[in-house]
Parts: sequence; C-alpha cells; structure tokens
Amino acid sequence: MRIGREESMSAIDGIIMFLYFIILIIIGIIGVRKAKTSEIYIVAGRNLGIFMFFGAMTAVFLGGSSTIGTAQLGYESGFSGIWFVFSMGLGIMFFGLLLLQRITDFKLMTISELLGKLFNVQSKLIGTVVAALYALMVTVTQVIAIGVLLSAIFDWSVITSMLIGGGIVFFYTILGGMWSVTMTDVFQFSIITIGIFLVMLPISLSKVGGFGQLYTQLPSNFFDVTDIGMTEIIKYITTYTLGMMVGQDIWQRYFTAKNKKVARTGGVLVGIYSLIYSIAMVIIGMCALIIIPNIPDTQNVFTIMAFETLPSGLLGLVFAAVAAAIMSTASGTLLASSTLIAKDILKDQFFQHYSDRQFLKLSRMTTFIVGIIAIVISLWIQELLVAIDVAYAILAGSIFIPIVFGVFWRKTTSKAAFYAITISALVVIGGLLIEGLSSTNPILYGIGVNIIVIITVSLFDKSGSVDVEQEVS
Repeated sequence: MRIGREESMSAIDGIIMFLYFIILIIIGIIGVRKAKTSEIYIVAGRNLGIFMFFGAMTAVFLGGSSTIGTAQLGYESGFSGIWFVFSMGLGIMFFGLLLLQRITDFKLMTISELLGKLFNVQSKLIGTVVAALYALMVTVTQVIAIGVLLSAIFDWSVITSMLIGGGIVFFYTILGGMWSVTMTDVFQFSIITIGIFLVMLPISLSKVGGFGQLYTQLPSNFFDVTDIGMTEIIKYITTYTLGMMVGQDIWQRYFTAKNKKVARTGGVLVGIYSLIYSIAMVIIGMCALIIIPNIPDTQNVFTIMAFETLPSGLLGLVFAAVAAAIMSTASGTLLASSTLIAKDILKDQFFQHYSDRQFLKLSRMTTFIVGIIAIVISLWIQELLVAIDVAYAILAGSIFIPIVFGVFWRKTTSKAAFYAITISALVVIGGLLIEGLSSTNPILYGIGVNIIVIITVSLFDKSGSVDVEQEVS
C-alpha cells in the first residue's frame, strides 16, 4: 500500500523504528531465561502490580484497528466514533467488576478451563475451539495490520512487511511467553501514550488552530456521540463489550495480577483509559478532515496525517507507537490461542503425564505452530475485511451466556451448556452468512438462542447441575 505522497521517513525516523524492534527482540531473548515454569510462561507468575498490570492490559486491546480504525471513524463520523474502542474498554472493566470475584478462586489459566470445571469435558473442548479460533483470527488481523503499516512506511511489499513484523512479534512471544509479552506490553503502552497524547494529538490540534477552530469548521453532528445511531452503538456493545468479557486474551491478562484488588482497580483504569484514548484518536481524525479533506481511502487517515504534520524524529516515534499498538495485541492473542490449544486440548487430553518442564516445551512448540499458521493465513488473506467482527460475534454469541449462567445460576447443567454453545455458534455463523458479515442481528440471535436453550434444557435435564461453590472448594 502506498501512501500517495512524496514524503518519506528520514534516517532518524528509521533509526527510531529500528531501535524499537531491537528492544523487542532483546526482551524475547531475556524471556527465555525468565520463563522457566509454565505458570510464568502462561500467566507471568500471577505476580503483576498495578502499573505493570494496567499497562499490559491496556496494550492488549489497543491494536491496529483500535488506533488506525478510530482515526478513520473520527474522520468519517466525529465523536460518535469513540464507541468502537470505548466498548472494548467497557468489556474489560465489566469483567473485573462483575465476573472476576466469582472465578478468581478457580486458579485458572484459560476460559475453557472454567467451562470444564462448571460443566463437562465436552463443553470445555467446544469452548476451547471457539475461543482459540477467535484469538487466532484477531492475531491474523494484527499481522495484516503491521504488514500494511510497515509497507506504507518503508515502501516494502506487504508480504515482506508481514513476515518481518509478524516474525518479530512471534519471536519474543514464543521465547518468553507471558513474561516477554508483559514486558513488551508495558514498554509499548508507554510508547503509545507518549506518541499519541504528547505528540500526535497536540500537533494535530495546533495545525487546525485549536479545539475552538475544530468546533467552528466541522458540522455540529460531528460533536454528537450518538450520531452514528443507536443500532450501531448497540452493535459495538454487543460485539466488543461482551466479546472482551469472554476473550481468552483478556482473561489471561487478568490472571497475571498478584491479587483481586490490583486486577479490579486495573480493569477500571483500563475502561477510563479506553475512553480518553478513543477521544484522542477521533480528534486526530477530525483534524485530518480539515487539513486533508479529500483522502480517497479513509483507512489511511492516520498515516497520511502523520506524514503531513510531524517533523523528523517525532514521525518515527508516532509510527513506533502505532506499531506498538498492533504488536501488543498480536502477541497477546497469539499466546491466548496457543495456551488454549496446549493446555485444554493437548495436555489435558493427550499428555496428562507431562511434567511442568515438558508442558513448557509443549507450550512453546504450540505457540510456534500457531504463529506459523497465523502468518500463512495472513499472507493468504492480505486484507482485514470484517474478520475481526466475525471473530467477536461468534465468541460473544456463543460463550458469554453459558459463562454467566454457569457462574450465577446453580441450576445450569452440563448438557445445557454444551448444547447452548454448539447451537448458538451455528446460529451466529448462519446468521452472518444470510444477513451479511457486518450484521449485528446474528449476535442477538445467538444470545437469544443461548438463553432459551440453557434455561429449557437445565429445567428438564435430570442429570443435575454443578455447584459453583463446591467446585471451587
């Protein structure tokens, strides 16, 4: 993808980007020595304090679509574009406030592990498949995003860019697992915050003459947070808020906190940060509409705006921030997908006798294989389309309700959970195929079918339900 401008990065910008990648590689190498147990590799030893936890948790959902996509929404719709990222932050915050207390004592590593404890092996396995495919698909979208970004910056081919960018992410994730991911995420969170809030946002506002000029030069509907309509807002909440609440990448991050207080406080801070971040990104997009009013492909808003407004040095820093946002999400979802497969399918079903050291090797090998699969799929697709929407739709429509009912309604039975996940996943997929991949309705169909199946089967199932309190003990 070419930016369509004569500007290019200076030597200093290129050096900044190069140093950024080198730091990530060094962290991966150090991670081999640090991640000596499976618990450190998968959940960073469950020992993160508030700053580390908040930084790592924030970085995981601020991906390419969150950054580049929100600037695009600001360019097209103004302040109503905040709902995309903010709904993700709400999902993370609501998990901490509503579900965390009920599941922490299980000492989990995966979301499907909870399905197994609450219900049965069948529910656990189908939950593993759904959650792992969701995480893999998000990883694919991030590999494509980093490929598109590096291609635009350095004028490399998209394939070369995906191989380099994706390869770096997978290198440090495979070697150090969650320890490396956490270290890189905190570093990347700092880069993102500095690049967006201290560089890109103030310079963008300065170029248009301040927020007052922004207000007078754009239509009034650009400052209405509901301008996109309630249907679209409901779509964001049902897709991303519910999806985040049952995403393995989010759960795995929550399990890294050293206690419930850190986890809950960090979750609230993430929700607040997501709102502030989304406001910053839409304002950048709105400034771009004034400075560059006729961008043919609005997906390039952020990149073109950066080239248009930033001097050498700062340009490299901001592009490093965007790369950080993409890579942090890619590493988190890659580890989430491989953890689900390694723990809930391979170890629990085929290698129960494995020692912790053997399981650690199995986890690294699984992460390597999943990473290769993600890159192959990325090279095959080479465009984002609405894959991320589909991933979240299937996840939210099929797993959210069984988790909630299993935790809060003691009459929920194993058979009800299995049928609910299976049937609702098929309903969501069928609805997407019939009504279109961007339709909101299939998620609602899946949730509705989920509730009906769980209640009906549980009431008529004579096999009995699982007592959550007894299972914890």
